Formats: sequence, C-alpha cells, structure tokens
Amino acid sequence: MALFCINRYGGEEEEEQQQQEEGAEAEDRARVLLERLRQQARARQLKKQREAQPRGGEERPGGTGLSPGGEPGEGKGKRRREGEEQPGAQGQKKLKAKQPRSSAEGRAGTEQAADGSSPVKKKKERRRKSKVQRESTEAGSEEDVEQQENGNNVKSKSSKRKTTDEETEGDETGKKEKSERTKENQSTKEELSLAASGEEANYPPSSLTILGDYDRKPVQKVQPFLPQWLAQPKRVQKRIKDNLCPIRDVPGIHPRLLKKLQMNGIESFFPVQAEVIPAILQSASNGYLMGRGGYRPKDICVSAPTGSGKTLAFVIPIVQVLLDRVVCHVRALVVLPTKELAQQVSKVFNVYTDGTGLKVVLITGQKSFAKEQEMLVQKKVTGYCSLADIVVATPGRLTDHIRQTPGFSLTQLRFLIIDEADRMIDDMHQNCLNQIVKAAFQVEDDSGSNVLFQRTKPGPITAASSCSPQIPLQKLLFSATLTQDPEKLQQLDLFQPRLFTSVYSETKTLGDGTETEQDANNKYTLPEGLSQCYVPCDLNSKPLLLLYFMLTMKFTRVLCFTNSREASHRLFLLVQAFGGVTVAEFSSRLTPSERQRTIREFEQGKIQLLISTDATARGIDVKGVNYVINYDAPQFIRTYIHRVGRTARAGKVGVAFSLVLRIQERRFLRMLRDAGIRDIQKHPMKGKALKPLVQQYEAALCKLEKTVKNERAQKRA
Repeated sequence: MALFCINRYGGEEEEEQQQQEEGAEAEDRARVLLERLRQQARARQLKKQREAQPRGGEERPGGTGLSPGGEPGEGKGKRRREGEEQPGAQGQKKLKAKQPRSSAEGRAGTEQAADGSSPVKKKKERRRKSKVQRESTEAGSEEDVEQQENGNNVKSKSSKRKTTDEETEGDETGKKEKSERTKENQSTKEELSLAASGEEANYPPSSLTILGDYDRKPVQKVQPFLPQWLAQPKRVQKRIKDNLCPIRDVPGIHPRLLKKLQMNGIESFFPVQAEVIPAILQSASNGYLMGRGGYRPKDICVSAPTGSGKTLAFVIPIVQVLLDRVVCHVRALVVLPTKELAQQVSKVFNVYTDGTGLKVVLITGQKSFAKEQEMLVQKKVTGYCSLADIVVATPGRLTDHIRQTPGFSLTQLRFLIIDEADRMIDDMHQNCLNQIVKAAFQVEDDSGSNVLFQRTKPGPITAASSCSPQIPLQKLLFSATLTQDPEKLQQLDLFQPRLFTSVYSETKTLGDGTETEQDANNKYTLPEGLSQCYVPCDLNSKPLLLLYFMLTMKFTRVLCFTNSREASHRLFLLVQAFGGVTVAEFSSRLTPSERQRTIREFEQGKIQLLISTDATARGIDVKGVNYVINYDAPQFIRTYIHRVGRTARAGKVGVAFSLVLRIQERRFLRMLRDAGIRDIQKHPMKGKALKPLVQQYEAALCKLEKTVKNERAQKRA
C-alpha cells in the first residue's frame, strides 16, 4: 500500500520518451535521404564518365548516335541533363505519385538548383579528368538512363494533363501527397533494413553537402550584467571555525554590550558578525540623527549561510546606537515572515536590552489587537506617545496597526531590518514594504512646532535640502538565499547598497604553483559541517525508510520535512501507530502555544522525531538537530537550502537525507547542480533491509485508515 499518491511527475517521462522516438525517426530519415543523394550523384558521375570516353564512329551501349555536326549525341545529352537538374514542379508532383525512386531524384535536383552553386562546371571538369570504368558499372548505368528517359516522358504527359485538369488539381494533389508519404515510409524502412544487413555496396565518398544537420550544438550561457555593488561585494569568510574573531578585537562595541555577550557565553564573533557589526556602527558614528559626515548612510545587504549568526549581527549595533536615546519613539522596525521567527528575534533583543531602558514590542497576532495597541501607544492629555523603541512584527499584523492604530507613528524610524529578505521580496505581503516607507515619510499634522525636523523623501542634495536636519532611514537586508536579480531588488529602493556575501569563488594553490578556482558556479552557501545524501526510492518504501532510520539506524533528534500540512499529519499518525518512536508534528494545525511547547520538548530531547512543514525551515533556530530528512523532495532550491540549514548550525556537524523518487531523481540532481551543489552522495538502500518492518507497517496502515475515518467523522459532526 502507498501512503501518498503523487502523479505529478508521470507526464514528464512520457514526453521525454516521445521526444526521443521523434528524434530517432528524424535521424533515420536524414540518413536515408543522404544515402539516396549519394547514389544519385554516383549514377550521374558514371554517366558523364561514360560520355567522356574516346569518341569514335561506333555507337555506345546506351544507343546514342552522332549528331548532324559529327558530335556524339551532345544535344540530346544536354537536354537530358537539363531535365535531370531542373525538373518542373508540376511534373515532379505527378512523378512522385507513380515512381517513388525517381521522385527522390527530382527532389535532389531541386535542392541542387536551390543551393546556388554551379554543378554544370564541376561536372565538365570531372568529365575531363575521369577514366574508363568497368563494364559492370556501364550495365548498371543503362538502367538509370532508361529510368530517367521514362521520367521525362511522364513529366511531358503530366504537363499536358495538368493544362486540361486544372480545376480538380487540388483534390488530386492531396491524395498524391498522402500516397507519397506512405511510399516514402515504406522505402525508408526497406533501405534501413538493407543498411543494417550490410547488403549495400561500398561506394566512394560523394562531394555533396547536405544543408542542415541534427548535431546538437552547445548553447552559450549569457552572463548577466550586474550593478557594481552586486558584482564586487564585500567577501565574508565561509569557514566559521577557522575565522573566529574575539569580541574585543571588533572596534566600537560598547563595554556594557561586551559584558552582556560574555554573560551569554559568547567570546568570539562569527565572520559575518565581525564584518557587519562595524559597518552598521560606522554608519551611525555621528548619532542616529544623521549619517556619516551629514550624508545619508548606505543600505546594507547580507547573504550568508543559515546558522552563521545573522540575527546577532543586527541586534548588537542597533541596541548600541539606541542606548543614548532620550524620547521613546519607534527607531527600529524588524519585519519577519513567520511568527516563530519573530518570537526568536524578539527574545534576542530582550536579552541585550535588559537594563538599558529600551522597550521591545512583539506584534504577530498572538495577542488580541487591542492588547497590542496598548503595548504600542499610550494616549495622554497632550496626545499619543510611543511605548516602543524596537518593534518586531510580521507583515500582516504590522499593516493592520499602520492603518488602524491611532498614534502609531514611524516618522522617527531610523533602521528598517528585513530578515529572510528573499521571501519578503517574493511575497511582498500586501505591498507591506511600500506602506512602511510611506508611513516613515508621512507628515504629521499636529506637530506644527517641529516642522523644521520633518522628514522628507530623499532627493538630490542641494543647499536647501541640507539646511534642515532629518533622521535618515537605513535599510538592512538579511537572508541565506538573497536574490541577485536587480529587477526584484529595485522594488526595495535601496540607496547605494553594500553587499556582504559568503558566495564567491575561491582560489586553491596546487603543488606546482598554479591556482585553480573552486565553487565558481555556487549561487548559495551551505553550512561547513553539513553532509548531504539522497536515497532513491519508490513511493511505497518512503515510510519504511523513515522507520528504518529511526529504529534500525538509531537516529536521534531528527527534523523531518513534508510538502503539505496533510502529509505531515498523516505521517505523524502512521509513525505513532507503528510505535517505538517518540514523535510529534509541527504545522499550522497547532496553536502558537502548542508550537512553543513542541519545540521546547524537542530541544530537551523528549521528542526524537519532529515532523514538520516548511514553517520551521525559515530562520528558526531549533537547537540540537542532528539529522534533517526531506521526506518529500523540495521543488525549489531555496526550500532545500533552508531545510538542510536547520542542522550543522554555528559550526557544528549535521547530516541531511533526501528521499527522492526515482522519477524525480534526474530533476532533483539538476536543481542542485545548477545551484553549484555537487557534494551530495547517493545512498541506495536494499529491499532486504526493510523486510523485517513490513508486517508491522501493514498493521500500522490499518490503524491509520481507522484514525483518518474517525477524524473525518468528527469534522462532519
């Protein structure tokens, strides 16, 4: 029995087989046509050589006599050759219907005439240089000459017949074309069988050139033209363990934050943190009211592997810049795609703002809308005042508060952080980004005394625009799979951006002193300690393979991914019915509190197998994941990168297995190869290893069927 039915990939294999069959038939036809043309050329060459023999008074075997001028039948031969080389189109159609072999000769003649070359001159030169051929070839050439004479007679008759039957020509030509196709197919089959049996004679090579060939030529890839900031980014070291930087070696970090880092057990920064933290601090070296030298600070984009410490790379500098703030306003806004990721980032902010007076507010929809409004703003006699310095939000809930919460203002916003930026760009959540920017530059009507400090949209730098100081808006983008498509990045309206990336080609020096480039085609970077394997299988054996890994191979702390919520739930019920494994599911079926409890129990080791959808694949730091199993193969490379990035985080070691159907194997490997991932290993499994689990698995399937029926009955009730 199969747990799931997937018919999505069946059509691709049939289309590929059909294309291969059509390509083989086309190649066979081309080969037969080439052989026909060569035979025709040889026949003509033999005839011309025979005519070029010493011209005496005796007649040739072909029955040609002397012309009135004493020349041996030259006028008739010329007329005959002209009839061969340039046959009329009308006569050719009639001839095809009656004689398939002579129709091929007529086609060859029309192709030579359309070629644009001078075959008459070449034939005359060959006639002078040729020698006497054998008598056997003369006997064979007589038959060709008789066939050609019969062809000319048929052409003359067909031309007369066409002048009288012009009205019914359309119907006749359609029937003749059909008969011609059937006869050509029969002739190609016969000639292919003759060629296979080796009965054809070995003729000398022909000088004919066939226009058009079936050889596939390599398609040259067009190199994209990228802006300078994308083409020449700031490189970040990939290897975390070999490039750790002590926290005191990074310049500009506040002593209070250094103590916080040490209290949390952080003695060294990862390469991404050591590069990005000073860059953000430098952009706010003159305070958060203006950029360096009075100019607008540059936006920053960071593309680094999962688990490389990107969250701490923006938490530390933002907290330090806002340490000296006096009035509470929303100065930093962090937008994240999922609730779980927002909760994780909010916890990190709370750790490093503890004891500083800065207030962090989380708005993700887990609390009521009115409760979140009370956390954001407070109404006083003089008006509304902000209760948050740093807001961590999901796009939908943030948009609701911008529209409906009175007093919620972003006009003092200094940092806009977009985590998992590639997903935000693709989804654009109801055009959330444009609404944030619009709210940031909105003019407040009730602040007449502060008109001097109102923020205006950036434009050309002039003397007038430089007179009034205003808070700049700096955008910080972070992602493990940041796109390099300029068209998509243009939607963010970045200002002179700087890119920090770990995706680049490395040069390795060999023993002889030469340097070779590695990872030149890599589009994404995976964690250093990650090992990748894939298991080819069929649909029926996928649940058995998962149970084999858990029960026989003794895998612990396994995070298993499926492509849908229903598949995740059914797999959870099946493993639970099988028994022997502590399993839980993590999907949108659970409430937020249940999700938090599930992740906490998994991190504590109470749950050994966590079956999840892609809800946990984006940025969530689940501690202690030893193995990642892609139960359903991901359809997109970004999904694969984020899934396998849940293990081997922060320089640790992890293994990722992908269960790939055999019909999906080719497409899956091509997807990884196009992304520059080539170090994945094939791990085939024998059916004998799964046999001990089959009997208990079938019993679990029966239990699963009953459980699913009961759940459906409860939903209907």
